Amino acid sequence: MDGRPKLASIRLISMTNVLKINILLLTAAVGVSACDGNSGEPSPADNTKDRGAILSHWADNIIIPSYENFQEVLALMSEKTDAFTSSPDEGSLVSLRAAWASAYLEWQKVELFEFGAADKYTLRNLYNIYPADVTGIITNINDPSANLDVAASYSRQGFPALDYLLNGIGDDDAAIVAAYTTDENAEKRIAYMKRLVTRMNTLLTNVITEWKGSYRETFISKTGLDIGSSTGLVVNAYVLYYERYIRSGKIGIPSGAAIGGTGEPHAERVEAFYKKDISGLLSKNAHEAARNFFNGINVKTGTPGPSFKSYLDALGAKDDSSEALLSDLINDQFDVISEKLDQLSPDYHQQIQTANEKMVDTYAEMQKLVRMLKVDMTSAMSVTITYTDNDGD
Repeated sequence: MDGRPKLASIRLISMTNVLKINILLLTAAVGVSACDGNSGEPSPADNTKDRGAILSHWADNIIIPSYENFQEVLALMSEKTDAFTSSPDEGSLVSLRAAWASAYLEWQKVELFEFGAADKYTLRNLYNIYPADVTGIITNINDPSANLDVAASYSRQGFPALDYLLNGIGDDDAAIVAAYTTDENAEKRIAYMKRLVTRMNTLLTNVITEWKGSYRETFISKTGLDIGSSTGLVVNAYVLYYERYIRSGKIGIPSGAAIGGTGEPHAERVEAFYKKDISGLLSKNAHEAARNFFNGINVKTGTPGPSFKSYLDALGAKDDSSEALLSDLINDQFDVISEKLDQLSPDYHQQIQTANEKMVDTYAEMQKLVRMLKVDMTSAMSVTITYTDNDGD
């Protein structure tokens, strides 16, 4: 078991059932619908130019600066790791733990970019597969040459592994410090912690280097809507992330609400299990990052730009029954979910044990959003969903 949050089974999505529709002209002025004077069909040149503007905005104003912000926070975590491993005591442990939590929260803002460079280095698999495999972590601690690239090692590294090493290896801070000072395996634990953090920095540097280099040009040049296009990659990665890693991974699986599950809660599968009291913040950060990306929020200015929302509005995508803009309905559902998340305890482990029905209710609202994104949005955009799942939506 690699610890990946996933549903019990999967099925293939028949690509022949995906609705192919003609795309209307998206003007350079964001959020304005346009068509030609006759048939309403866009010219290929205008279509390409407009999606190129969206791709450029995503790359330059959201993805790259988000990675840079995360890199700064991760660098601080690295500094605190060096301080703790050089002189383990309760003070340096507390400082490192705080830096780890800050980096984990910032990670939630970039985890959705699992396409292109991040997909090449399988960043998510090496950063955040939980629950942590404690038995495997102990095995790797005793084997300095353990291969961290194989699937079995995904849940033995990254933030979940550090969660165990910083918060779960002893009953209190004194016991945790002893594991890195007086215990017979202290030096091995220190070596493994340093190896994990160094690896995280190297992987992130590789991803950022590619985004700032050749991959950015490749990304913004693939302006079509086919399976290999950048828009197709982003849509699939985005919907997959919300469906499988936010809805199911953070809420559905630990609460037992995930479709295809037994219905039994699994509180031990919450994110940040050993710290516990940040699991709610992690979910909120991930949800907010998904909403901001949908609206094209510029990371540097906080203002909206070319986005899924603006593209849907330019297409005139509406709900058939209410005639409301699809983008408004999606944003309304984001708001509903935010309210549900605010009602949950910061400690999801405790929430599941005391009032799990609130977790289940939150999952149900997330499922509504998944259908809007996975069915309504992709149909309006004429983008094929290429990943598989078993929800029947």
